[in-house]
Amino acid sequence: MASDNSTLLAASEISAANVTESLAANQALTEKLANLPAILWSNREFLLLEGRIIFTAMTCIYVGSQAALRRPPSANPAKKGKKGGRKDQDKEDELVQGLLPSDAILLPIMAGAVLTGLYYLIKWLDDPEILNKILRAYFSIMSLVAMSKLLADSLHYVTGFIFPTVWLAKNGRLYHIDSSKKGQWSVNGDSTEQVWDEKKKSPFPYWWSELSASDATNNLLWEIRHLLTEEWTVRLSIHGIMHQKYKVKFNDILGIVLAIQANIVYYMTQSTFLSNLMGYSFCYTGVILMSPTTFATGTAVLFGLFFYDIYMVFYTPYMVTVATKLDVPIKLVFEGPVKASMLGLGDIVLPGIFVGLCLRFDLYMYYYRQRKFVPVELETKDETSGQVVTNTETQRMVVKPDYINPQGQWGDWFWSTRFGKLSTDTTPALKAATFPKPYFHAAMIGYLLAMVVTLVMLLVYSHAQPALLYLVPGIVFAAWTTGLFRGELREMWSYTEDGSLDTTDTIVEVDGDGNVINVVENKDETKDKKDGINGKNDDEAEDKSGGKGDTKASTDASPDNESSKRDVISNGEAGEKDNSGAKKKLKGYPVFLFSIEVPAPSETSEA
Repeated sequence: MASDNSTLLAASEISAANVTESLAANQALTEKLANLPAILWSNREFLLLEGRIIFTAMTCIYVGSQAALRRPPSANPAKKGKKGGRKDQDKEDELVQGLLPSDAILLPIMAGAVLTGLYYLIKWLDDPEILNKILRAYFSIMSLVAMSKLLADSLHYVTGFIFPTVWLAKNGRLYHIDSSKKGQWSVNGDSTEQVWDEKKKSPFPYWWSELSASDATNNLLWEIRHLLTEEWTVRLSIHGIMHQKYKVKFNDILGIVLAIQANIVYYMTQSTFLSNLMGYSFCYTGVILMSPTTFATGTAVLFGLFFYDIYMVFYTPYMVTVATKLDVPIKLVFEGPVKASMLGLGDIVLPGIFVGLCLRFDLYMYYYRQRKFVPVELETKDETSGQVVTNTETQRMVVKPDYINPQGQWGDWFWSTRFGKLSTDTTPALKAATFPKPYFHAAMIGYLLAMVVTLVMLLVYSHAQPALLYLVPGIVFAAWTTGLFRGELREMWSYTEDGSLDTTDTIVEVDGDGNVINVVENKDETKDKKDGINGKNDDEAEDKSGGKGDTKASTDASPDNESSKRDVISNGEAGEKDNSGAKKKLKGYPVFLFSIEVPAPSETSEA
């Protein structure tokens, strides 16, 4: 996505051109505000239109922030080789693009350069339709990944509502839906014994759990659930180039197919609905993939664009001209019976990444409060006597809690809560999904109030308003004020997503109140230093070893170790002997492979 997509546009003046015709040009602000109730009543349709924009923008930020959750550094890191998805989660975390403090200067400059270039290009062409066609083709290609992600995740959410894993009955009993055994069970009283309900034969919750259907129909429903919820394994192998394995679901593949079709239809019809859908996709993936890294960096970046937005809207014709002349998915357009209004994607993405940071900080603090300080004995060497002494005075090791992924629990939460309260025997993932979110809620409220103020100023002044003028102070002050009242400004300032907080076996000093005074030792840093020394020694040994070391290195560096061994054998050796002395039979290997493997059928279906 080009930089102008996330920074160019503010609320348009299209819909407010004739709203305040009855007001005199020289009226003071107080007089205009006094007439505001009458203006609001006479423009009810316009207010409903703007309400749709505000609701849509907040929904994009809310859903994108939830999807941007990942393991915080206050929880246990994934253990290498451990199954359960935690290792894959860490691989996804590496894809997040963190902003730097210098971006507070670079982003406004780059956005201004692109905006100015587009303005003069439109003036030079005289007819922007040629530019619109080029940009439509560009965005149709660039939005494939973003739209695929949005559509696939939307299908996952819908699947979670149709096929939840738990649901709460009227009698207060929580039922668990077991896909492998094609049945539903609950816990009997205070015991942990699973009690299976023979009447509930369908994979649906509530009344539909006892659906009157044939065994063949119920088996088909269970297979559909299995198809939509289980992961598939996609393998792509090209000899000597790559060997990759991906975990996908049926909804992911369906999302890609739907995204391709939507882009083709958009390019042919220029549909406003599909243009907005592409805009939602850019906002959704932008909030997921971008991170301000720290609250200080996020604040600096937003205020840099805050001044850029004011200048471009109030003092130049660039922003309004580009917003109204270009018919491409760099804005959300809503059309009413008489009027239309639009909002730039930058007014969603830029505040959205800060709101997403607030939600991840809430998750960080949730695990941060669960950490424990375990007394440890530190062995230090006395320089005078040379003896080893044990020091246990205020030294503690930080033990972090294990991380539980809270994503994908919306369907379970809907079916297993009553008046917003969870059952006592609900799943750990559902409990983790309901962690306190004070900073996130404060930022969302700040965004809502700022959007309302933007709307009021649009009506009062009948001029395009730079939305970041109101959005940036709204969410930034809401977040920092929350930290001030909660006494957590220190944690906010020190919080970072650059990986430096993601440490294990940290030894700290604590005071009488349990507060950390100083970090005594960090095992990760000590290990890195040792690894650096060992690596240097290994390099020296390799240099001394000559050609043998080079031959071994070239063999191990191959993308496919087994393939490399076979290559060596085929070049000079007839085979390889095992412990019994017999030669092992060499197997072939794929030169090109593309496969999709579905999960194994359940035991009951095999029977």
